[in-house]
Amino acid sequence: MKTPGPDHPITITPNPRQVRVRFQDHVIAASFNVLTLKEADYPPVHYFPRADVETGFISKTTHHTNCPYKGDASYFTFYMNGDMLENAVWSYETPYPAMEQIKDMLAFYPDKFEVYEIDEADIEDRHRPAFSEAWPAADSGAQ
Repeated sequence: MKTPGPDHPITITPNPRQVRVRFQDHVIAASFNVLTLKEADYPPVHYFPRADVETGFISKTTHHTNCPYKGDASYFTFYMNGDMLENAVWSYETPYPAMEQIKDMLAFYPDKFEVYEIDEADIEDRHRPAFSEAWPAADSGAQ
Protein backbone atom coordinates (compact mmCIF):
# COMPACT_ATOMS: atom_id res chain seq x y z
CA MET A 1 0.00 0.00 0.00
CA LYS A 2 1.35 3.39 -1.04
CA THR A 3 0.23 6.76 0.26
CA PRO A 4 -0.42 9.64 -2.14
CA GLY A 5 2.08 12.46 -1.79
CA PRO A 6 4.06 15.06 -3.74
CA ASP A 7 5.60 12.40 -6.02
CA HIS A 8 2.18 10.87 -6.78
CA PRO A 9 -0.63 13.28 -5.81
CA ILE A 10 -4.24 12.15 -5.65
CA THR A 11 -7.11 14.51 -4.89
CA ILE A 12 -10.79 13.65 -4.52
CA THR A 13 -13.24 16.54 -4.76
CA PRO A 14 -17.02 16.83 -5.05
CA ASN A 15 -17.92 17.85 -8.59
CA PRO A 16 -20.01 21.05 -8.56
CA ARG A 17 -21.86 20.04 -11.74
CA GLN A 18 -24.19 17.23 -12.61
CA VAL A 19 -22.20 14.48 -14.32
CA ARG A 20 -23.81 11.99 -16.68
CA VAL A 21 -22.85 8.76 -18.39
CA ARG A 22 -24.41 7.92 -21.72
CA PHE A 23 -24.25 4.77 -23.80
CA GLN A 24 -25.54 5.31 -27.32
CA ASP A 25 -28.70 7.38 -26.69
CA HIS A 26 -29.31 6.18 -23.13
CA VAL A 27 -28.29 8.10 -20.00
CA ILE A 28 -27.38 5.35 -17.56
CA ALA A 29 -26.04 7.56 -14.76
CA ALA A 30 -26.75 11.13 -13.70
CA SER A 31 -25.67 12.61 -10.40
CA PHE A 32 -25.00 15.82 -8.51
CA ASN A 33 -23.00 13.72 -6.00
CA VAL A 34 -20.05 12.70 -8.16
CA LEU A 35 -16.54 12.67 -6.77
CA THR A 36 -13.79 13.57 -9.23
CA LEU A 37 -10.48 11.86 -8.60
CA LYS A 38 -7.34 13.42 -10.04
CA GLU A 39 -4.29 11.17 -9.85
CA ALA A 40 -0.84 12.37 -10.86
CA ASP A 41 -0.83 13.05 -14.63
CA TYR A 42 -3.79 10.78 -15.45
CA PRO A 43 -7.09 12.19 -16.78
CA PRO A 44 -9.68 12.86 -14.05
CA VAL A 45 -12.04 9.99 -13.19
CA HIS A 46 -15.64 10.56 -12.08
CA TYR A 47 -16.98 8.24 -9.37
CA PHE A 48 -20.77 7.88 -9.12
CA PRO A 49 -22.89 6.80 -6.15
CA ARG A 50 -24.54 3.48 -7.03
CA ALA A 51 -27.96 4.97 -6.27
CA ASP A 52 -27.50 7.32 -9.25
CA VAL A 53 -26.58 4.55 -11.73
CA GLU A 54 -28.95 2.23 -13.61
CA THR A 55 -27.28 -0.87 -12.13
CA GLY A 56 -29.64 -3.26 -13.93
CA PHE A 57 -27.32 -2.96 -16.93
CA ILE A 58 -24.19 -4.12 -15.11
CA SER A 59 -23.09 -7.47 -13.82
CA LYS A 60 -20.10 -8.10 -11.55
CA THR A 61 -17.28 -10.14 -13.06
CA THR A 62 -14.43 -12.09 -11.50
CA HIS A 63 -11.87 -9.63 -12.89
CA HIS A 64 -9.87 -7.63 -10.32
CA THR A 65 -6.88 -5.31 -10.48
CA ASN A 66 -4.76 -3.68 -7.80
CA CYS A 67 -3.71 -0.07 -7.57
CA PRO A 68 -0.97 0.46 -4.98
CA TYR A 69 -2.64 3.76 -4.00
CA LYS A 70 -6.34 2.88 -4.08
CA GLY A 71 -6.55 -0.87 -3.45
CA ASP A 72 -8.31 -3.70 -5.26
CA ALA A 73 -10.78 -2.77 -8.01
CA SER A 74 -13.77 -4.96 -8.85
CA TYR A 75 -15.16 -4.88 -12.39
CA PHE A 76 -18.57 -5.04 -14.01
CA THR A 77 -19.66 -5.92 -17.52
CA PHE A 78 -22.25 -3.66 -19.12
CA TYR A 79 -25.13 -5.16 -21.17
CA MET A 80 -27.67 -3.15 -23.18
CA ASN A 81 -29.69 -3.94 -26.31
CA GLY A 82 -27.46 -6.86 -27.23
CA ASP A 83 -24.24 -4.90 -26.70
CA MET A 84 -21.77 -6.19 -24.13
CA LEU A 85 -18.86 -4.14 -22.79
CA GLU A 86 -16.72 -6.46 -20.74
CA ASN A 87 -15.15 -5.04 -17.54
CA ALA A 88 -16.16 -1.51 -18.57
CA VAL A 89 -17.20 -0.31 -15.10
CA TRP A 90 -15.17 -0.55 -11.91
CA SER A 91 -15.44 0.06 -8.18
CA TYR A 92 -13.20 0.04 -5.12
CA GLU A 93 -15.31 -1.88 -2.62
CA THR A 94 -12.59 -2.01 0.04
CA PRO A 95 -10.24 0.87 -0.83
CA TYR A 96 -7.16 1.77 1.15
CA PRO A 97 -7.86 4.22 4.01
CA ALA A 98 -6.65 7.30 2.06
CA MET A 99 -9.26 6.55 -0.65
CA GLU A 100 -12.22 5.73 1.61
CA GLN A 101 -14.33 8.45 -0.08
CA ILE A 102 -14.70 6.38 -3.28
CA LYS A 103 -15.78 3.20 -1.48
CA ASP A 104 -18.53 1.40 -3.44
CA MET A 105 -18.81 4.17 -6.04
CA LEU A 106 -18.80 3.30 -9.75
CA ALA A 107 -16.52 4.62 -12.50
CA PHE A 108 -16.88 4.19 -16.27
CA TYR A 109 -14.21 3.87 -18.95
CA PRO A 110 -14.52 7.04 -21.07
CA ASP A 111 -13.49 5.18 -24.23
CA LYS A 112 -16.59 2.96 -23.87
CA PHE A 113 -19.11 5.51 -22.54
CA GLU A 114 -19.69 9.23 -22.96
CA VAL A 115 -18.97 10.78 -19.55
CA TYR A 116 -19.79 14.48 -19.43
CA GLU A 117 -20.61 17.38 -17.12
CA ILE A 118 -23.77 19.49 -17.33
CA ASP A 119 -23.92 23.12 -16.21
CA GLU A 120 -26.91 24.24 -14.16
CA ALA A 121 -27.78 26.71 -16.93
CA ASP A 122 -27.95 23.82 -19.42
CA ILE A 123 -30.42 22.00 -17.16
CA GLU A 124 -32.56 25.15 -16.71
CA ASP A 125 -32.61 25.77 -20.48
CA ARG A 126 -33.94 22.27 -21.10
CA HIS A 127 -36.84 22.86 -18.71
CA ARG A 128 -37.70 26.34 -19.95
CA PRO A 129 -40.51 26.35 -22.55
CA ALA A 130 -39.57 27.39 -26.06
CA PHE A 131 -40.58 30.95 -26.98
CA SER A 132 -43.42 29.72 -29.19
CA GLU A 133 -44.80 27.63 -26.31
CA ALA A 134 -44.53 30.41 -23.73
CA TRP A 135 -46.36 33.09 -25.73
CA PRO A 136 -49.33 32.76 -28.07
CA ALA A 137 -48.61 33.39 -31.72
CA ALA A 138 -49.48 36.89 -33.04
CA ASP A 139 -52.11 35.48 -35.40
CA SER A 140 -53.83 33.36 -32.75
CA GLY A 141 -56.30 36.08 -31.91
CA ALA A 142 -54.96 36.51 -28.38
CA GLN A 143 -55.08 40.07 -27.10
